[in-house]
Amino acid sequence: MAQKPFVSIIIPVKNFERTIEKTFEYLMNVDYPRENWEWVVVDGGSTDKTIPIIKDWQRKYPFIKLVEVPHCPSPGFARNKALEAVKGDYLFFTDGDCAPDKSWINEMLKHFDRDPKIAAVGGEVFTLKVDPNNLVEGWCQHFRFNMVAPRYGWIKEGYYPDFPKEPTPCDIGGHRGFFFGTCNVAYRRSAMKEIGAKFWERPTGEDMDLSYQHRSKGWKFYFAPLAKVDHMHRADIKALRRVWVTYGQAHLPLIDKYCKKKQLEIIFQNLKGGPGIKIPFPLRGFVYIGNFHLMHLCALATLFGLLISLLRASFGWWVFTLIFFLLTWKYAYQFVRWNFDMEPKSAFWFWCKIKYQTNLSFIQGGLKEFAKYKVLCIEPSF
Repeated sequence: MAQKPFVSIIIPVKNFERTIEKTFEYLMNVDYPRENWEWVVVDGGSTDKTIPIIKDWQRKYPFIKLVEVPHCPSPGFARNKALEAVKGDYLFFTDGDCAPDKSWINEMLKHFDRDPKIAAVGGEVFTLKVDPNNLVEGWCQHFRFNMVAPRYGWIKEGYYPDFPKEPTPCDIGGHRGFFFGTCNVAYRRSAMKEIGAKFWERPTGEDMDLSYQHRSKGWKFYFAPLAKVDHMHRADIKALRRVWVTYGQAHLPLIDKYCKKKQLEIIFQNLKGGPGIKIPFPLRGFVYIGNFHLMHLCALATLFGLLISLLRASFGWWVFTLIFFLLTWKYAYQFVRWNFDMEPKSAFWFWCKIKYQTNLSFIQGGLKEFAKYKVLCIEPSF
């Protein structure tokens, strides 16, 4: 039987006492020879019980390495520190709140074996609920939070599209921004070395940037949905909203780095197929127009019409107000429609609240550093 390649599993953590042991337990069930792997756990300055938990496991399993980075500025910085310590031919990335499947490593490796131009293989991401009664976790599960296939129109197993020669903003930060998140991806170490790739050290977007570094140099990416992990998501709205802000925030520096042509893409999410147009513009960026946006625009038009109607008592303005009032409710219903299928039904208004607040946070993140990058990102409606 052929010798299995040596692999390094890189796990950055900071205050993960809630989930880190569950991650380790699932990793121990992964079908791979213990002499052919190492776990490189990078702690970014935990103040809870994360480090004692890791050290307890180290005493039992010598293949676990702990790299401590006090006052770590970003996840990318932590992962770069891990890259300085790894020995593997293949670098597997996951997080301290993820639960890899038993076949995770072997499923990834079989795709690397058949095509030497594959730089990265990424798998699917599902939800593992830590607390069955936690409504935020329930929402993440129903929303399919962090899943790959629905992000790109329910793609099947296979290669990602080739990276465009002149990428547009939507190729980088929008719905055509094909990347693998570091909760479930493996990289060929030789590919990373060949192009001198490493994570950028900004607070967010490091997984997207690493993907584009490779894809822009002609390396291939392969989506392998059977190489799955289950993700233990945030347990409260505040933490989840913070994540969505960072997702939107990441798009501005990415577009600034990879998009050279000044143009604005407008994507009409509310129309079948989500058609878009590109227009010359002083700024780079994108504007998505979907139910979330239209709901607010129609509500503003309703208030404006109501104000004018009260001042002028014009029949035409009352008709204008009524039309936009009805359109507001139409788009609001379309925005929350899939919440009607969620259980328990008694939490319907909570589902609406979390959907609204996370979408709002996404849009806030996309506007957060506009003045710095001069990039305009009006993020999509969910």
